[in-house]
Amino acid sequence: MAVYPTVTLCSPAELEADVVVLGGGPAGAWAALSAAEAGAQVILIEKGYVGTSGATAPSNTTIIYTLPDGSDRAAALDRRVRRGHGLVDRSFADRVLQETYLQLERMAEWGYPFPRLEDGSTYYGMMRGPDYLYFLRKRLLKARVRLLEHSPALELLIDQGAVAGVSGHNRMSGEPWRVRAGAVVVATGGCAFRSGALGTQNLTGDGYLMAAETGAILSGMEFTGQYGISAVHSSVTKGIVYFWASFFDADGRPIEEAGDRQEIVARHLANGPVYAVLDKAPARLREGFRAGQPNILLPFERLGIDPFTRRFPVTLRYEGTVRGVGGLVIDDHGATCVSGLYAAGDAATRESITGAASGGGGPNASWALATGVWSGRAAATFARKLGKKPHTRALRSAAAVGSRKSGRTSAPADHREVIAGVQAEMLPIDRSFHRNGPTLRASQQALDLLWSQTRDTLAAEPADPARAREALAMLATARWIVASAQVRTESRGIHRRLDHPTSDPIQSRRIFTGGVDNIWAAPERALSRVVGQ
Repeated sequence: MAVYPTVTLCSPAELEADVVVLGGGPAGAWAALSAAEAGAQVILIEKGYVGTSGATAPSNTTIIYTLPDGSDRAAALDRRVRRGHGLVDRSFADRVLQETYLQLERMAEWGYPFPRLEDGSTYYGMMRGPDYLYFLRKRLLKARVRLLEHSPALELLIDQGAVAGVSGHNRMSGEPWRVRAGAVVVATGGCAFRSGALGTQNLTGDGYLMAAETGAILSGMEFTGQYGISAVHSSVTKGIVYFWASFFDADGRPIEEAGDRQEIVARHLANGPVYAVLDKAPARLREGFRAGQPNILLPFERLGIDPFTRRFPVTLRYEGTVRGVGGLVIDDHGATCVSGLYAAGDAATRESITGAASGGGGPNASWALATGVWSGRAAATFARKLGKKPHTRALRSAAAVGSRKSGRTSAPADHREVIAGVQAEMLPIDRSFHRNGPTLRASQQALDLLWSQTRDTLAAEPADPARAREALAMLATARWIVASAQVRTESRGIHRRLDHPTSDPIQSRRIFTGGVDNIWAAPERALSRVVGQ
């Protein structure tokens, strides 16, 4: 049996690569594979374990598989445009679906066990998360991508404004590490602010903060009012099962309102508990859930609850930019506005394919695959043009805050208190599901104060310095969200303003945001003025 290399750290760990990929989910795996296929020496860095970390690993996911130039492709694009509330780029979305089609066909050739339909044909539109990531891990090792695991990245390294590497901390050895690189791909996922949604605990916006410190720009951060319906006793936010649910209010009366299920649940939760029962699911579908998506039913089975016959309390769990929209702005090849820096998957804004609506499973999975392939390929090309230059550049940290031990003599801030402060502004339904001017301004003041109080006092813990950076990344992400939400003075998609309840055709444009200490947000057409200030 062949043995493929992973990274063994020595002290101090000084490594070199043509391309470094941050994040081991689907987007990061595809970026690393694509870069390796383009001839680059690649190191993939993951703060967990590649194959079990991130939102896809514990779940099933749909993915959009459509034949080129077929009616299914046209229909899928029509759905994306219709649901995007005026912000979907149809030609860009077509490129995403074409890349998805090509790579799924390759996966079949590689031997991925796609499910079969009753007629024996292959069904490409569904992936079991654990199988998918285990399969990608094996492909990474076969492509001789080096894996640096349990090693959270703390800061990007730059030389004359270009990203030239990354440094971090290995949780197993306790040692720091540093990698020189020709290019870096950020595929660190989104941010759900540790809301308890399944698979999102490690998704804390780290890549956003690292990229913003180098000057990268984000957009779509206002489209983050995404909550998933979940049983109170469960972390699973798979909304599909609630198509077949009946809902009841706190007094046991049926909730028979038409419209968006999350909106209805949110409204009734303001008055007390809400209950559901999956009594509309036919027997065949119930067995399908058990066989195809067992994690949905497992929490019920552990408590002895039959969710198809017995009511259970439900809640809404915040999913933020994991199943929302916002992230780093990229071009057609996955490049950010910073030389040598690329982004893919949930780390990049998905407005081009989802507009102002949640990407849910299929669109986000297709986006992760396509942007992973493009960013890895482009990063390899960029690195190749540098020749031997990456090995001689003078590196310095781009990190503004929280990456190393504080030099302040005042009492250090506790990262847990910072996280609690951020969650207080981001998780409540009346803060992020429904928004209005007064609460947004109050959140901005609270978050800005928290930033000023902790940016220099939140010292890195010697045992795990990543904790401080995670807390600051969540805080920074919250500030970009609130700033963007204030600029968009309308309701559109999953951005719901109670004080501006209708959509404004003039605002069919993107909102850009950035900065670290001094957060800014502005409509797309005003970007040049803001950046030039």
